[in-house]
Amino acid sequence: MTESTNDVRQRVQQVQQVRQVRQVPQLRPVVLEGEHVRLEPLEQRHHDGLCEAVRDGELWNLQVTLVPHPRDVAGFVEQALQARAAGDQLAFATVDTATGRVAGSTRFMAVNLPYRRLEIGFTFLGRSWQRTAANTEAKLLMLTHAFEELGLNRVEFLTDFRNDTSRAAIARLGATQEGVLRSHMVMRDGFVRDSVLFSITAAEWPAVRQRLVAALARRRGPHGA
Repeated sequence: MTESTNDVRQRVQQVQQVRQVRQVPQLRPVVLEGEHVRLEPLEQRHHDGLCEAVRDGELWNLQVTLVPHPRDVAGFVEQALQARAAGDQLAFATVDTATGRVAGSTRFMAVNLPYRRLEIGFTFLGRSWQRTAANTEAKLLMLTHAFEELGLNRVEFLTDFRNDTSRAAIARLGATQEGVLRSHMVMRDGFVRDSVLFSITAAEWPAVRQRLVAALARRRGPHGA
């Protein structure tokens, strides 16, 4: 019995769909380690260290961020664990490799693996680690995992329109500003913020990687200038 053209076409489409399903990457807990920082999947054991990190500079008082108060860190960790179990996010504790202290946190979020994209966000560091190699290396580790291990097409970053420091830091990574999402989020104080959207694509990743590696090479140590 000879198959019709439509039958053949349908079978080809089914095979392609199966291949696409098989090729969808999986976001699993993983430790990402560099010279200056180690990104460990966030667990309850990081609670006390994370409290110390947010106290370093009283980060919860920054109106343009959503850093938890120390009394809310337990809930912050629990929410992260629930989101990880659901496959929506993967939060990390950012650990200073020189001291073993928790410096802050960051995460993969807005995960959409079938479409090969996610967001890097909810990033904060205690004041002692700001303007050091910590954030640069953490971004290098996460972007390397996203593009080279997960095979993603796109990584996004969102930040408060008012947060000039964050916007400049994201731009220094080599990310492209795509636009402003108006009335995008309600902050803890009730302010309705606009969010600035940045992205890095797989095609841009080699140049961005080179840029980050060069930036780290200029550092003399984890607390270099």
